[in-house]
Amino acid sequence: MKKIQDDVILGDGVVIQDFVHLYGCKIGDRTKIGPFVEIQKGVVIGRDCKISSHTFVCEGVEIEDGAFVGHNVTFINDNYPRATTEDGRLAEDLDWQDRFKKTLVKRGASIGSSATILGGVIIGEGAIVGAGSVVTKNVLPRTIVAGVPARVLRKTEE
Repeated sequence: MKKIQDDVILGDGVVIQDFVHLYGCKIGDRTKIGPFVEIQKGVVIGRDCKISSHTFVCEGVEIEDGAFVGHNVTFINDNYPRATTEDGRLAEDLDWQDRFKKTLVKRGASIGSSATILGGVIIGEGAIVGAGSVVTKNVLPRTIVAGVPARVLRKTEE
C-alpha cells in the first residue's frame, strides 16, 4: 500500500483516472477508479473493484472485493438531510452524526449506472442492482433488483 496524501491509502496496482477527488479513504489492490469520481473520508473499497465515472461514494460506505459500481451511481448517508439545525444555524459535521447511515456493498455485487443507494442498506454478495434503481432496503445475496424503489426480480443464475 502507498499513500498519495496523508489520509488516502492506495493498494498496489490501483488505477485512478483524471479529475478524481479522494480524501480520507482506503482503496484496495488493482481497483480501478474512473474519471470524475468522488470518494469521501472513511470509505473503504476492496481489491479488484471497478468504480465507474461520475460516481459519488460518501462517508460511511464500504465496498468489498470484486464489486462493480456503474457510471453516475450515488450513495447517500443521511436519509433526511437538512441544511440548517433546528435553531436555524448552518449544519456542520457533528450536527448530523446521529442521522448518519452506513452502507455495505458485499463481495462481487454489481450496481448499475445511475442507481441511488440510500444509507443504511446492505447489498448482498453477488447481488445485482439494475440501472436507474433506487435501493431503499437490503438486497439479499445473489438477487437481482431493479426499479424505483428497487424490487426483487429474481435470483442470479450463479
